[in-house]
Parts: sequence; C-alpha cells; structure tokens
Amino acid sequence: MLDAYKKRKGNWAEYERAFLTLLRERRIEDKVDRVSFNIPTVMLCSEHTAEDCHRRLVLEYLQQYWRGVIIRHL
Repeated sequence: MLDAYKKRKGNWAEYERAFLTLLRERRIEDKVDRVSFNIPTVMLCSEHTAEDCHRRLVLEYLQQYWRGVIIRHL
C-alpha cells in the first residue's frame, strides 16, 4: 500500500483513510503486544516529517486504545 502510494505519487489523505481502515480491520490493538510499549520504544521512519508517516498513523491509532502512549517526534 505504501509502495503504491509513493510510486504513483498518490494522495496522502486517501492513503491515510485506506491505511487506518486496514488497521481497524486487522484489529492491530489486539495483535501488537502492549507490554512492548511499557518501556521507551522507538518506531523509525525515513520520512522527513511525521505528517506523511505511516508509523505516526499506527501510533495515533494505538493511542486511542491504549492509555499512556506518548508520541514524541524526534
């Protein structure tokens, strides 16, 4: 999905909607181990800013289900 977006110079808003739908369908909040985030955890990305970052979308999604998740963009 991300590769198709980048190669075709797609619309970020459309990608974001499709990606969030996929996260909901797969119930990521139940599949990722919450305990992994009990210590400071880093998700790396090659994007220059968080605006067009799919990892940001994952963290914001999980933040809705898991209390105490703090997102800090470095």
